[in-house]
This record gives sequence, C-alpha cells and structure tokens, in this order.
Amino acid sequence: MKIVVTGASGNVGTALLRTLRGDEWEVVGVVRRPPMQRGPYARVRWVRCDVGAPGAVTVLREAFAGADAVVHLAWAIHPRDGEPLMERTNLAGSANVLRAAADCGVPHLTCASSVAAYAPAPRWRRVAEDWPVSGVPGSAYSRGKAVLEALLDGFAAEHPGVRVAWIRPCGVTQADAAAELADWALSPWLPRTLIGRRWLPVPLWRDLRLQLVHSEDVAAAIRLILTRRASGPFDLAAEPVLTTTELAATFGGFRVPLPLRALTAAAWASWRLGMQPLHPGWLELADRACLIDTGRARRELGWSPRHPADAVAAELATGLRTRRTGDSPPLAPARPRFRLGQPTHQTQAFPSPGPAHERKTARTESFSS
Repeated sequence: MKIVVTGASGNVGTALLRTLRGDEWEVVGVVRRPPMQRGPYARVRWVRCDVGAPGAVTVLREAFAGADAVVHLAWAIHPRDGEPLMERTNLAGSANVLRAAADCGVPHLTCASSVAAYAPAPRWRRVAEDWPVSGVPGSAYSRGKAVLEALLDGFAAEHPGVRVAWIRPCGVTQADAAAELADWALSPWLPRTLIGRRWLPVPLWRDLRLQLVHSEDVAAAIRLILTRRASGPFDLAAEPVLTTTELAATFGGFRVPLPLRALTAAAWASWRLGMQPLHPGWLELADRACLIDTGRARRELGWSPRHPADAVAAELATGLRTRRTGDSPPLAPARPRFRLGQPTHQTQAFPSPGPAHERKTARTESFSS
C-alpha cells in the first residue's frame, strides 16, 4: 500500500512513520528539508518539495502517482521570521496538495486539522464534530485551520469519489518534539534545567484548561483511518483535562495567578522586542479553544489513546528540561538569532473573519486540471 505523507519529518509525521513500519507499507515522505536516513526515516523515499512554492503541483503529482492514500500533515505552525510565510505554506500549500491529489486520482485523503478550527464554546462544554468551524478570531493558526476545512469541504463536494478524512486533535506532543515546542514558546534565555523544579513559579491565568494527546496516539488514529478507509472528521484527545494547578505542578512548582490581560500585554512587548517567541495570539487560542469529545473516533475507529494527558505533559516537561531533540530538521531547530526590536517568529495576528460562504468562495476554486 503506497502512502504519501506531506510533512513526514515533523512531530506527527515522525510518529506516523514509526506506526507505518512493515512490508505492507510503501511510504513516500514529502518535506522541505529531508532528514538523515536513520531511525523512523530510514525506509522512506524522500521527495524534497516546498508545498507552497510555485511549481509545487508538478513535484506533488510525481510523488502522488499510484498512491493508495495521501496524508497531508505539512503545516507551518509558528514559523520563524525569514521562513516561508504561513499563508503561503498552509493555504496555498494545501490547495496545491488537493490539486495534485485530484489530478492523480488519489482515492483516499487524510488531512490534519485541529481543535483550533472550532468556534469558541462555553468554557467547560465538550463539543463534537458537528460544532461550527469558524476558528478563534485573532489567531492565525486557528483561522488557517478553519480555511483548510473550507478547502476540504469544497474538494469533497467536487470529488465525491474520493474518501476524505480529517483529524481535529488538541495539543499534540511527545518527548522528541520538545526542542520544536521550546523554539515556539520559550525564551532562549530561560535555563531549561529549571523546568519542573518545585520552586519554579509558573504564571497562568485562573480559567486555563488544556487537553493533550500523545503523537503516537494521533499516529495510531491515522493508521486506523487508512486501514478502514474512513472519512469525515475525528476529534482526538486524551484524558484528563489539565487545569492550571496540574500544569503548574508539572512544568514548575507552583502557579503565580496573573490575569490573562496582563500576560497578553507582557507577551506583546517581549515578542516585539524578540526576547521570546510566543506571539500573544497563542494565549488567546489557549484560552478560547474548545474542549472536545472523542466519542466518534472511539466508536467508528476503535481508537483509544494509550497515553494519559498528564503523562503526556510530564513527558514533555522532561524533554524540555533535558533539551531532548528529534532526528529531523523540524525536531532539532537551531538557536534563533537575536536582534533587539525584531520578533524571532512570525505574527499570529489575523483579521476578523468574514461570513463562511465568503471564505469558501475565496479559497475553493477548482481542484481538477
């Protein structure tokens, strides 16, 4: 079975390659920077392609030829300043992937969306796959995932013979992703050995709640989707929901209660100065992202996460403290260059959304040649 995976060297992609080991899988990885041929990357045929670049469709067509399924994971989550723009990689890149899949007659397509695509819900309400998908205003990541789902809706309507599935996981992590997540969220001047120490204060607002899922469990869900040729959306999260008290105890010793407004102001100032990478749009998303119900994945896929959410958080904390890195370029980022007054990472600000039908007509042209 030939499977083509875009973004195959990233967090979820690496876990998926471990899951797809075996003679029954012929895996082609499409990435911007191919990794060394070792570990989970050893038995993969690598295709170098920037999915958002002009001419990418031609390269993607060659990679997709004869594929039984395509798994689209390539997504710029929080790119550095100087890297390709998020919109080019995420929206133009996804449109290129869909166009190439249609041109090659790929029968099964699985894409990585996110819980971030959902419109905000009451804070402690759990939502399912039928909750509105319009994103969180002010978060480029969230709104980008909402537009991706509009693209998928248009593609599925235009190509009813293709089985299209997409996953909506919560926060996805593993020990090997610690360096990547640190690059997105932590100041390079923070001594990592302090993470998880009992006396380290952790500033968090009162109402924060967080769902996590291990990368291996997300990969297991994708494998089930592939083997069952499933279609439609699937929410993915582990239990329990983590509260501020639990998060503070895992990543430090105790919580320093600060209002979200104060943390946002501090994030704006320090991000603009280049002192730390976390754009305040991530704080808004963390505060307003929905809690999800995973009943559909459990019923229709037989999926059940092996890693509890608190264990996932503890694994990440240990990975951060020990400076754990993966074996691919995304999972082993170089230290960013500091330039006072210039952000190290691209903005997560996003203009207010327009009506859903305007998003769809603006983004979904034709995916066939």
